[in-house]
Formats: sequence, C-alpha cells, structure tokens
Amino acid sequence: MEIWINPACSKCRSALTLLDAEGADYTVRRYLEDVPSEDEIAAVLDRLGLEPWDIARTQEAVAEELGLKDWARDASTRERWITTLAAHPRLIQRPIITADDGTALVARTDEAVRDALSR
Repeated sequence: MEIWINPACSKCRSALTLLDAEGADYTVRRYLEDVPSEDEIAAVLDRLGLEPWDIARTQEAVAEELGLKDWARDASTRERWITTLAAHPRLIQRPIITADDGTALVARTDEAVRDALSR
C-alpha cells in the first residue's frame, strides 16, 4: 500500500504510527514534494469512489484565494478541480491510503487506517 502524507499533519503521523504498530508494508509519498499528476489524482479518485471536491481542503488559504467554496461541483467542472488539486497539492485531503486490493481511502481516523489494513 501507499500512503500520501504531509509530515506536518498530525493525522498523517498518527496513521504512520498505527501502520508501524501493525507491522504494515507500505510506501510513503510526501505528496507536497512528490506532487501527483492530474492522471494520478483522477486514478486515486476512481479508487476512492469520490469526486475531487470531496477531497479538497476548502479551509486552506489558497482555497479561499481561488474561491473554491463557490465553484460548481458537477461533471462539467471535474477537470478544473483535478487540475487545481495538482497545481495546489496542499488542497488534497490527507492522509490517503491506496490499498493493495485496488481501493483507496482517506485515512483520517484510526478506524479508516485499520480498514485499509484489512483490504
């Protein structure tokens, strides 16, 4: 499995601690440094079963600058959202775990991390 993290994020550090405690085999991707492409974001969204606005951190300063909260959330704006997440990776919710079974989840709770471990 792979986990997208921001090392400054307490939820990410908690997820890593739990993965280590469980002896999980995983790869860390510091997505602010190793920024996912638009195609990678689209693939992860497909694995999550979510839309880009579902994983957007709308409270971030850049989100406010862009007026993200006011953007339409429909098929016609999906690509715009993905392009924006790739251009501003800080807007991507974290941590995201891509599980070995081809699924993914936003692992903000211990329960979500355990769910990823069971896949």
